[in-house]
Amino acid sequence: MRRPLHRRPAAAAAVLAALLALTACSSEGKGGGAAPDGTPRAAGPTRSAAVPDRQAEVAPTGPTPSATKGPVVPDSALKPVTGSFTEKEKEYLSGRVPQHTDPAAVLQTGQESCQRLERTAKRDKDAAVGAILVGDVPDAEAVITHLCTAQRPLLATARTGFGEGTVKAPKAGSYRALTTNPACVWQALGADGKVLAEGPANGSEGPVRANVPVGAREFTSSGCYAWLPA
Repeated sequence: MRRPLHRRPAAAAAVLAALLALTACSSEGKGGGAAPDGTPRAAGPTRSAAVPDRQAEVAPTGPTPSATKGPVVPDSALKPVTGSFTEKEKEYLSGRVPQHTDPAAVLQTGQESCQRLERTAKRDKDAAVGAILVGDVPDAEAVITHLCTAQRPLLATARTGFGEGTVKAPKAGSYRALTTNPACVWQALGADGKVLAEGPANGSEGPVRANVPVGAREFTSSGCYAWLPA
């Protein structure tokens, strides 16, 4: 019979919000904030707060290209007030600028995402990959593809992993959680919800690892932030 995973207290969300506010004040004097890579954002349908043992910067609040809905500025009208856009910048902006919005503002949001991603990668590549995996970098694929191509290895690595929550038909193998949160727990489930493997064992320390056996139908985790092949 499937056993429920432990849940973190709701108070963790308040702690993370406070960390966000403090980090935003020290982010090189630029607008927007920075979120720890333990932010409770997961790829699966269930999510929980994770202890922020790393710090990953994210893009500031502003126009979110990937969320553009409704009429957009046609490509022929994508022109800044002064100067011009490069071809890569035009490719990034194509279909991403809502009408009555300055294309330069949308471009700046993407560029700032690049800058924060680059700074995070210099300190901790796992934190940068985790931020991509769980959506802390808005429109990460387009941003990296067009604006900061030097970060493509991070994107390639992120494609091999997944966020916490529930993953259907997981690939068998060994995985490591991108957190040292002691509350991180996981289960690999087979047919009819039978528990095939779970962890970590009580009293375990250090980074959490999970072994997904062949035949697992579902992998569920909580408090683990994100996973990469070990």
